Amino acid sequence: MSTIENTQVEAVRTMTNKEMVVEILALKAQVAELLAKSSPKTSDKEMTDDDARSILTGEHASKKHKDAASALGLTYGQVYSCRLGYTFKPIHKEVFTKESPNPWIKA
Repeated sequence: MSTIENTQVEAVRTMTNKEMVVEILALKAQVAELLAKSSPKTSDKEMTDDDARSILTGEHASKKHKDAASALGLTYGQVYSCRLGYTFKPIHKEVFTKESPNPWIKA
């Protein structure tokens, strides 16, 4: 063991049970905060046809996926799936043509 590890081990050995409980509670709070920050965003909102039009050709068309999703209360995945044509295929047929193809789909 290195000197640093020995020092840390000795510090823990001299802690009281009360001090250990306080440290454990602080670590649990840090873990909960980190998990909350890292968990994927979920949305209970179902994307509508109007939302799809808005992110494909409307006011949110020029925004990044994340920004469009945030503005509409949707998830990144919902916007991504719509823009790349995995969902809302009838809307794609309505707004895109061979002359004016979907700019999100790379040929």
